[in-house]
Amino acid sequence: MVDPRRHGTLKSTPRDSERHRAREDPASGAAPFIPGGLDALLVLLRHGQTQFIVENRFQGAMEAPLTALGERQARMAGRRLAAPHAPPPLPIPDSSPFAIVHSPLGRARRSAELVVEEMTAAGRATPPLRSDPGFSEIAQGPWEGLTDKEITARFGDALGNWRRWPTRFHAAGGENLDEVARRVETSLSRLLSEMADGSVPGTMDRHQVLGYGDVGRERRWSLVVAHGGVFRVVACRLFGLPLEHFWNFDFGLGAISVIEIRAGRAVMLALNLYSHLAPDAEPSAGESSERNASGAL
Repeated sequence: MVDPRRHGTLKSTPRDSERHRAREDPASGAAPFIPGGLDALLVLLRHGQTQFIVENRFQGAMEAPLTALGERQARMAGRRLAAPHAPPPLPIPDSSPFAIVHSPLGRARRSAELVVEEMTAAGRATPPLRSDPGFSEIAQGPWEGLTDKEITARFGDALGNWRRWPTRFHAAGGENLDEVARRVETSLSRLLSEMADGSVPGTMDRHQVLGYGDVGRERRWSLVVAHGGVFRVVACRLFGLPLEHFWNFDFGLGAISVIEIRAGRAVMLALNLYSHLAPDAEPSAGESSERNASGAL
């Protein structure tokens, strides 16, 4: 993993360096790239529906434009994030995001732009959008642009292996999960270090159960707009899970997930919230499960 502080991408202060040297014991479950003591929130938003998804095509790193429904999903997510305490409340502060980072792929960039438009229209200040290639979708080589049936006919064995053993098999010419994990860690390390800089460190010596008040104090939060495949890697890395757990996570179109960083340890607060989507824009559970099982990204 590249340490962005050593490569000049971030400035550090003596106080910042000192607090980041103070890591929790590895037994606490904290991922090693999370700054020690960091109290913050990461909000993950998957982009809206694309034309490739409608056509059941694998996307990967290929460009695929949002459909009209996909744009509507992104706008509704933006309205929800602009009013997080409207019922049912989101587990994030009623404040402006510290950073909004997106994958450079057009479907994520456009979704982020629409989110910002809606937040601005609601009177919520937003930071400048920032593209980060570390959150780009996993490249799937020659599978990209092909339908599930076409890939099955031409690469059936490889596709079946990818669905079963994602750490051992991937599309020829595409990325393997170790490669993706390295770029994800670099981007997460950069973002979390920025959020930690100048913030008040938290501690494990407090209530760790929601409802007691301690864990709900005001913290910085950042939004990452990206893709289902790369978010699976983000989840594995933040929770210290082997990449064999890649298929244990799924992220719906236009759905919001919230991961708290509590004194340097990742805690899942919400996964795949989509109550903000209108009935015609809600993801179908059956369609989502079917696409997840297909191995499509």
